[in-house]
Amino acid sequence: MIYVTGQRVQAYQVRSAVFDTRWRGLDPAQVHDYLRRVADEMDRLHRELTTARTESERVRQALRQWQSRHNGCRRRGHDG
Repeated sequence: MIYVTGQRVQAYQVRSAVFDTRWRGLDPAQVHDYLRRVADEMDRLHRELTTARTESERVRQALRQWQSRHNGCRRRGHDG
């Protein structure tokens, strides 16, 4: 597995990670199971982030529209 500095690790990279074996190494099945779980969590978080960004942009646009509609409104009760 090659890790390139400055690039984000993607879920597919976690799923396809390959490690050298050692005489007294870790259980490969446990390692691969854990990597699959990490990759699944990365996918879930990426979907949630995409949803949050979409919602944030929708709210931002709605706020801009509201501000432009109410730009000339005065605060009631505060006029001289």
